[in-house]
Amino acid sequence: MIFKNRKEAGKLLAKKLLDYRNNPDVVVLGLPRGGVVLAREIADEIKAPLDIVVPRKLGAPFSSELAIGAITQDGNAVLNKDLIKELGVDEKYIKKEIEKEKKEALRRLEKYRFGKKPIDLINKTIVLVDDGIATGYTMYAAIDFIKTKMPRKIIVAIPVLPYELVSDMKKITDELVYLDAPGYFGAISSFYKEFKQTADKEVVELMR
Repeated sequence: MIFKNRKEAGKLLAKKLLDYRNNPDVVVLGLPRGGVVLAREIADEIKAPLDIVVPRKLGAPFSSELAIGAITQDGNAVLNKDLIKELGVDEKYIKKEIEKEKKEALRRLEKYRFGKKPIDLINKTIVLVDDGIATGYTMYAAIDFIKTKMPRKIIVAIPVLPYELVSDMKKITDELVYLDAPGYFGAISSFYKEFKQTADKEVVELMR
């Protein structure tokens, strides 16, 4: 399945979430930057407030795109221990990467919320949105963080993810909503005709 752009993917996901429309206990959370574009479409369609959660991928030493794990916005790490062992990544590098990405997460939170307080998630139904899942580690970190806020229910809404991750996502969430789960999965960008980088300015505008 190929999407025109993130907005179209968000609109298609929103159609699968209409049962949650006008529910005062629902909060939509987008993962910056690209996930916020989809989350805005969903929030508008189901009439729910929008906020953000900012996990950060931990890149491998020789390839920043290869995830050896991810951190929550408060710095807790979810690590791919098998890959770390295979690549021989040392603890010093991991600690340095965690500190770097924690600072970036805090920068984004401050910039995107522009002084607004985070929405209280206690006993809320959370719709957690990104523009795709590749390894799953940033989503795992986001889910871990949200669980500390004691929500009633966590729904992951995603346009595309590898088929092999479907069962894992269902185990750690209350509901998984997706549009496509191919057996062969390349880059997330390959499922979009247009997949330009989302700028900070666009995220701020969407959050307003």
